[in-house]
Amino acid sequence: MKSTSAHTQYESLKGKKVLITGGTTGLGRAIALRLSAEGAKVLIFGRHQEQLDDALQDIRQNDPQALGTVADAARREDLVRVFELADKELGGLDVLVANAGLAADDLKTTPDDERDYVISTNVSGTLTCCKLAMDRMPEHSQILIVGSVTADNRDPGGSIYVATKAALQGFAESFRQEAMEQGIRVSLIQPGKTGSDMVEATPEEERESEKNLEMLKAEDIAVCVEYILTQPKRCNIARVTVLPARGKE
Repeated sequence: MKSTSAHTQYESLKGKKVLITGGTTGLGRAIALRLSAEGAKVLIFGRHQEQLDDALQDIRQNDPQALGTVADAARREDLVRVFELADKELGGLDVLVANAGLAADDLKTTPDDERDYVISTNVSGTLTCCKLAMDRMPEHSQILIVGSVTADNRDPGGSIYVATKAALQGFAESFRQEAMEQGIRVSLIQPGKTGSDMVEATPEEERESEKNLEMLKAEDIAVCVEYILTQPKRCNIARVTVLPARGKE
């Protein structure tokens, strides 16, 4: 039997104060469920009350004190309010999972106001959250940015979304080096094709793709997030890409 001293000691998530943006649906919801199951104190937000209520109902089975609010990641005043809520109700912040994001199509057919809103949500909203997090995070805190493999694949038909995720990729790599001066670790996770409300497929089609190993489940990404957040303080998972076993994206 191997000695347990040969194994890395993982960090515990118990009691960690975690804010998950876009935490009411899809990846964000799955991440909130996973982290709360491991003892984290979770605060989530999303744009719609019904989705928030539904998510909190599930999350509170793990943590009856889980918190949530309605807020829009594209509105700075909403984000300031969310972080003030974290200060008041959580007593600070140990982890930010910057997950909020919207899908978008090609440049030609997307209305200008929709394009600008997506950019405000995906890029400006993420940068604002990272700045607000840095302003209050202690040493050894973590920021995890949810990107996409589209930042590298850059297939046609979704140029606006690709632009936002490529921007986040570049930001995360540079920001990580800035944040380390404050003792904050920054990670970028780039999921491939994952079943969520952003995928244009029926639930039946999603299940078939998952069965054929051509699509990930949101819970798969949540497991990866947990892995990143539980590494020893000497480790920083700077960037990880998660692909379906039988898929290029």
